[in-house]
Amino acid sequence: MELEQLLHKHFGYSSFRPGQKEVIEALLQEQDVIALLPTGMGKSLCYQLPAYTLEKPVLIVSPLLSLMQDQVEELKRFGEKRVVALNSFLSLTEKRYVLHYLEQYRFIFTSPEMLLQQQVQEKLAQMKLGLIVVDEAHCISQWGFDFRPDYLRIGDWLSRENRPPILALSATATKKVVRDIRETLSLKAPFEFMYNVDRPNIHLGRVVVEDKADKARWLMHHVTETAGPGILYVSSRKRAQQYSEALLQEGVRVAAYHAGYGVEDRQFIQQQFIAGELDWIVATNAFGMGINKLDIRQVIHESMPANIANYMQEIGRAGRDGHSALAILLYAEGDEELAKFVVTGDLPTLHHVDRYQELLSQQIQPIQMLKNGELSETAFRVLDYWLQRESSEQVKVRLNHLALEKYNAVNEMLQIIQTKDCIREHLVGYFGQKLQKKPENCCENCGIHYDVIKKVCLKEKKKVEMATWESRLQQLLMGN
Repeated sequence: MELEQLLHKHFGYSSFRPGQKEVIEALLQEQDVIALLPTGMGKSLCYQLPAYTLEKPVLIVSPLLSLMQDQVEELKRFGEKRVVALNSFLSLTEKRYVLHYLEQYRFIFTSPEMLLQQQVQEKLAQMKLGLIVVDEAHCISQWGFDFRPDYLRIGDWLSRENRPPILALSATATKKVVRDIRETLSLKAPFEFMYNVDRPNIHLGRVVVEDKADKARWLMHHVTETAGPGILYVSSRKRAQQYSEALLQEGVRVAAYHAGYGVEDRQFIQQQFIAGELDWIVATNAFGMGINKLDIRQVIHESMPANIANYMQEIGRAGRDGHSALAILLYAEGDEELAKFVVTGDLPTLHHVDRYQELLSQQIQPIQMLKNGELSETAFRVLDYWLQRESSEQVKVRLNHLALEKYNAVNEMLQIIQTKDCIREHLVGYFGQKLQKKPENCCENCGIHYDVIKKVCLKEKKKVEMATWESRLQQLLMGN
């Protein structure tokens, strides 16, 4: 059966989007593939369709529980019953059942951490898989080395003989990230499809303010005067709570979202936003990956993103329906210093390296450092991973290098903010591509007619007293 016929039979579509057919054909020829397709371009179809040709289970390694659940539900909506998420949501009894019948599923979603469990690996070793997918593969480079080392460990598992083809999927990746993906996953001469990262329907705004109080004034005015759906990204859980509470009191349908909430609470808030019961989400960067919402009209950054890749991924959540959307980045002098502090906050220090070795020499398990509160869980994970593979001196060099990389990434983001040239051109160039054509209302430097753009976003002005929220925000935010 032709691919187009399979596409219509299983998904009801009459034609492929750019890149989908090329990726699928390469996979069916048993090639490894790296596919960079923007959010909303149908990355999931690149492994869903081959599953109906291969007639063997497809294993999808996914970074987030919520993303897994969304993908499982999406497949069920298309009538697929042989799909399962093998993750921590399962009870012990459910997990045993799923593992026992694992080869009978067509789609198996799991996390890097679950994949590395011995019983899971033993079961998979007995099975013939048709395809292995690493979804949001940029996480290998952005998280693996300094946040979630299990992303690096899956490379060891994938390097075995007689494995099926591997598909690495992402929305954006620099040449360095592509290289990390290729090396970590042990890909064999992969076919690479790189779609243009530019999203011409997203208009790139930038607002320079004096300080954080000025930011608060601007944000409260803008959000209460314009319509969502929108995402407001902030630098901390505390600020997410503060802004959401202040906006709630102004009658905005809004919720905070951050890693401090439990999994069920986060999923509930996410579903409310997707269903249109909330107009705004005030979030840390814990929110957004895999969100299947087409009509997000605005993405605003109250604080400076840690790097250009994160920024592009976050603004790429707007305007997936192809209609105009607005991305606005707020900046006050000194924001880059806060960004550098935040991005290195969870790295273990050189002192932690010495302390780890000291405990080992005393025949004390280094995990005692975590129990004593000497460092965060993330920092311990990273420290433990590297010290099991490298000497103390090598790890110290690595940590210094990681910190320097993060500082440089913040400085690159600062250059984007400070440039007087076309912002869009700089962003596209960062990913090694050239801007083909500047859209109307391109960016702040090329000129944005906000009165035209806001026809999409404006709503009837609310009659609120300015002093009400000003005084409230001053109390909430000036103490930070």
